[in-house]
Amino acid sequence: MNRTVWRRLVLLTVMLFAFAGLVWRAVDLRLNHQEFLQSQGEARYLRVVKVPAHRGKVLDRNGYPLAISTPVDSVWVSPREFRPDDIEFKALVKLLGLDPVQLQRMLEARRERGFEFLKRHVDPAVASSVTALGIEGVYLQREYRRYYPMGEIAAHVVGFTNIDDVGQEGIELAFENALRGIGGSKRVLRDRIGRVVADVDQIREPKSGHDLVLSIDRRIQYHAYRALLAAVNRNQARAGSVVVLDAQNGEVLAMVNQPSYNPNNRAERIGSRFRNRALTDVFEPGSAVKPFTIAAALNSGQFKPDTVVDTSPGSMKVGKYTIKDVRNYGRIDLGTIVKKSSNVGASKVALSLPPRDIWQTLSRFGFGLSTGSGFPGEAEGVLTHYFEWREAHRATLSYGYGLSVTVLQLAQAYAAIANGGTLLNARFLPAEAELDGTRVVSEDVALKLRRMLEAAASPSGTGSLARFEGFRVAGKTGTVRKATPGGYSEDRYIALFAGMAPISSPRIVTVVVIDEPSAGEYYAGKVAAPVFADVTEGALRLLGVAPDDRGLPARRMVTAGAAVSRDQSANTDLTRVALRKERRGPEATQ
Repeated sequence: MNRTVWRRLVLLTVMLFAFAGLVWRAVDLRLNHQEFLQSQGEARYLRVVKVPAHRGKVLDRNGYPLAISTPVDSVWVSPREFRPDDIEFKALVKLLGLDPVQLQRMLEARRERGFEFLKRHVDPAVASSVTALGIEGVYLQREYRRYYPMGEIAAHVVGFTNIDDVGQEGIELAFENALRGIGGSKRVLRDRIGRVVADVDQIREPKSGHDLVLSIDRRIQYHAYRALLAAVNRNQARAGSVVVLDAQNGEVLAMVNQPSYNPNNRAERIGSRFRNRALTDVFEPGSAVKPFTIAAALNSGQFKPDTVVDTSPGSMKVGKYTIKDVRNYGRIDLGTIVKKSSNVGASKVALSLPPRDIWQTLSRFGFGLSTGSGFPGEAEGVLTHYFEWREAHRATLSYGYGLSVTVLQLAQAYAAIANGGTLLNARFLPAEAELDGTRVVSEDVALKLRRMLEAAASPSGTGSLARFEGFRVAGKTGTVRKATPGGYSEDRYIALFAGMAPISSPRIVTVVVIDEPSAGEYYAGKVAAPVFADVTEGALRLLGVAPDDRGLPARRMVTAGAAVSRDQSANTDLTRVALRKERRGPEATQ
């Protein structure tokens, strides 16, 4: 056998043994080590990923969405896998709009970590472009982004969530436990560029949050928002609020504030804009409190609607301080005190009653107490105990100084007059059954108060511009000097109107507050009453409430100059001094 043949045989033998060894090894791995090898391979591509839960929708009373969650992708990186070349790095930075220096520092500082977000909630086109880059260590994760279809129109009621879909303000915060879902998890196989190629198994199923139906009517909400925005701009006001309640059950049909913000734009979420002023801000209500002073008088049994009070000569002394009316009304009954907004008349009535009677009446109407709405951050207002009252405080309290309220509190109190004397907690959820309220005055007293308030909104009352065609309305103006350090401002006012309609069977209660109008007019009858008319008329039409006054010839026929007399709550000579003395100490008040 020559050397060439021998070499071929040796080579062939070696190859046969090698092949046999490979076959044997393959069979061995297949039969004896398959499970181990498969687990090791999957460990390099198997990942446990979170499955986000769908947050519940927030809907208006008619099922229109006020807050919904939409699926989006977020871009994340595994720093220990991320090793792009210069071209890939520059492309990624440009695509996501990142600072390359800051990104490089973050990656260096967290090199051993396996997860860091690069950008949350990106547009679908951006997500597709990131995938197309195919950079190792860069992945997409499915999340949900909250979207608010009504934008700033319902922002103060609905609130918003943070980037992790956790409620931060408004209804989103108040009902966080009900709205939020419970996330799940699953094992998946990813390819080399992070794409999920197969679901392995479900570890935990996600549980969606519950949908929430509010009492808000988006149509009334929009109408109120538009009317308030126009009024704030027209009067060059600092701020404003409108609350619309259903007098029959306390449901909040609309609640708007200015200035507002767009909850879909995180850049607009400035603290001074996203607080719900109708619930968090307190103010002295001025003459809007006079009906409750008269309610205390009627409850006492000492007064009747036709009881005459002598307001001559248009002023009165309380100690060494003077309370004034805009003119001498002479001898007038209780109804005229409300109609003409007489400070002297209200003060004389209050001073003739035991302080306890006034305090009990105001407390029963909800002043100084939470409305029970459950809205986060709601203020309770201030109503001091009658033990602390001096004579000056009793007098000023009768026309709305020395106590503070929120817009919702005032609306809730007027709703008690509207529905026959029962105080119902204001609510943001539809009433599912007949509600048990608290009786605060008799139906007879409530009826008498409504008649007085209707006269106050008549052509000869302070709120004539609150009238509109087809409906009888009732309400009260309040023009309030704003408190400042050391007393009250001479040129900063709050103009408000609180009222109800239709008087034959009140359905709607609306309160309008315009803060610091500065375009020349500041009296509530001219600034706030027309907004009440606009909002309330729209609400009644949208709800299909039948007109109860077909004899009214035209909407707001009376001219503004003749219709609105000066609201007496603007007179605060006594209030300014009394409050200053009370701040120094109770012993200083006469």
